[in-house]
Amino acid sequence: MKSLRIVFMGTPDFAVCILDRMIKAKHQIVGVITAPDKPAGRGRKIHQSAVKTYTLETSIPILQPTNLKSDVFYQELQALQPDVIVVVAFRMLPKRIWSLPPLGTFNLHASLLPQYRGAAPINWAIINGETQTGVTTFFLDEKIDTGAILLQKKTSIDPHESAGDLHDRLMHLGAETVLETLKLIAKDRAKPVQQPKSEDLKTAYKFNAENTKINWEQPADQIYNFIRGLSPFPVAYTFLNNENQEKLRLKIFETQKTDLPSNRPPGILFKENNKLLVSTPTKSLQIISLQLQGKRKMSAIDFLNGFNLDKEIKLS
Repeated sequence: MKSLRIVFMGTPDFAVCILDRMIKAKHQIVGVITAPDKPAGRGRKIHQSAVKTYTLETSIPILQPTNLKSDVFYQELQALQPDVIVVVAFRMLPKRIWSLPPLGTFNLHASLLPQYRGAAPINWAIINGETQTGVTTFFLDEKIDTGAILLQKKTSIDPHESAGDLHDRLMHLGAETVLETLKLIAKDRAKPVQQPKSEDLKTAYKFNAENTKINWEQPADQIYNFIRGLSPFPVAYTFLNNENQEKLRLKIFETQKTDLPSNRPPGILFKENNKLLVSTPTKSLQIISLQLQGKRKMSAIDFLNGFNLDKEIKLS
């Protein structure tokens, strides 16, 4: 099995786990490409990517191009002489970048392609109530997440796990899959298969203020999946009017299904037996953890201790 010269491209924590496993498996990482440092948070302090923070602890060269199409970046990448490029949670690459290494550029995606192409596959699989998902390695081509599949590994989705829980499991499954894919490429045994064409494709859209807002008119099961599919990030939210009739954003991190019949209109927040509940068209949902605008994240019990809920409140 030949030793491959590998360039790794990635940005978030998900990518760090894969890079770490590659290094521990003694792969020859000749360069790491990650996002440029940028200001973040209230103080607008300069923030570096999780991949950069990790890589600084190694002796691997780091590149942070602002323009992936620039000649300077192309020449820097060329100088690293990669046999293969591994991409995990990075930006869309120009053709001359992904076609540079002789053995190709492959990406790890956290879904069973062709389903859930896009930015948020883990979240949408849970939101849509899927019972199975997985990871896919595939060669890059001109379009996003459409290239020939190298390997896929499946896993079941627990009916109670959040997007955060599933993220961590798929991160480790993804690391195994990347290592196996590299082994196949090094042994010249990779057999890429074109993605099946299907009319019934589900997409993993980016999140925004519109598609993370809770619709209390939906059945309890759907709302339950929606909330766990957005937890711990970007978090499902609704609006609540306080005693001063101020409209405050209320983020909901965790709920629990109940057998309590819903004898109130949808979206009514109420207290019963020291539990924080909200009505839906089917059953009531119990809220476990939440964060009211201007406050820290807290348990429902702490919320009830500090918020006057003598009257029922309509969430909007």
